[in-house]
Amino acid sequence: MALTAIEVKNAKATDKPLKLSDGGGLFLLVQPSGAKYWRLAYRFAGKQKTLALGVYPDISLSAARERREQARKLLANGADPGAVKQAQKAAITALAENSFELVAREWFSKHTPNWKKNHSSKIIRRLEVDIFPWLGARPIGEITAPELLAAIRRIEARGALETAHRALANCGQVLRYAVATGRAQRDPAADLRGALPPVKEKHHASITDPMAIGELLRDIEGYQGAFVTRCALRLAPLVFLRPGELRKAEWAEIGLDKAEWRIPAARMKMNAVHIVPLSTQAVAILRELHPLTGAGRYVFTGARTTTRPMSENAVLGALRRLGYTTDEMTGHGFRSMASTLLNEQGWNRDAIERQLAHAERDGVRAAYNYAEYLTERKRMMQAWADYLDGLASGANVIPLYKKA
Repeated sequence: MALTAIEVKNAKATDKPLKLSDGGGLFLLVQPSGAKYWRLAYRFAGKQKTLALGVYPDISLSAARERREQARKLLANGADPGAVKQAQKAAITALAENSFELVAREWFSKHTPNWKKNHSSKIIRRLEVDIFPWLGARPIGEITAPELLAAIRRIEARGALETAHRALANCGQVLRYAVATGRAQRDPAADLRGALPPVKEKHHASITDPMAIGELLRDIEGYQGAFVTRCALRLAPLVFLRPGELRKAEWAEIGLDKAEWRIPAARMKMNAVHIVPLSTQAVAILRELHPLTGAGRYVFTGARTTTRPMSENAVLGALRRLGYTTDEMTGHGFRSMASTLLNEQGWNRDAIERQLAHAERDGVRAAYNYAEYLTERKRMMQAWADYLDGLASGANVIPLYKKA
């Protein structure tokens, strides 16, 4: 006799499992705990089997009957409902294991040990904020170029074009990893070349006119702010490092007697050791600062604590207080200043590029050639410091050329 919805609802647990039949092999199994399960008893290939159809009340009586009919249709077509259910479950699991987010996190975990922390944190945040919410749950092998572009367009729409380009590049890396590991047939990101407008190259504001440089150097000498910041300002044009490389300088890296600063690969953008020959002027600045911060780790300590380096905006803020706007001069501008004038003065372009620690096309070559052109670079750095001294004094300076 068929069950009624009231009978199913009011079925009480006993000290033993209770079976209430609805017909056609469908029954409600009531456990001693009170839990109620729908089950289907059937025979396949001469064997008695049981198929789980769900839990009451999540699956109502009518829904359980629909599932029974679906199973009976499979039996009529010669298929085992239990085997079909297992295959469907395995397919769902496989799709989940091959989702874009899962594959992306797997790719990220394999590469992150070789990346700097700052670089890896930017990549995973970019994926988590801009990609995973829309593509994370999608099977990676089913992602198409149009839906990938739709996710990238959302980034572009908020005006973050450079981030959009970087996110697309990261997605391409993930998709190529999926192809290599057999979870996708191809990389649809490759179809999106040219889909985004190019990023306009950013130029860091810099002063390259010799008379204006002389004025800037005199302004720096007259800076009335913190002594540590003043020293960083004075040293910046003499070493033309990136602002982050300068502000995180450690005393252990600097050999004052040898007049040399060796920055470890972990602190350099290009992940290669970088040697900075120190002019006599640079050494003098560092010796003057040493009594104040030399007992600690950092050369340029923070304003509130000596255990951390100065703020990333310290030099930039000092330039602003001296009256230089963002369009006139930046911390990066000291690099452009040196590059422009040293090239104009005829110094070896390769020696200049090496001293600027610009990207080496061959990563292995860069790792082993950090001392390349070192003798010439030492001469160049001292000549540059002498040239700046002349500009600061207001003299009409004739630079010491590389050939001189």
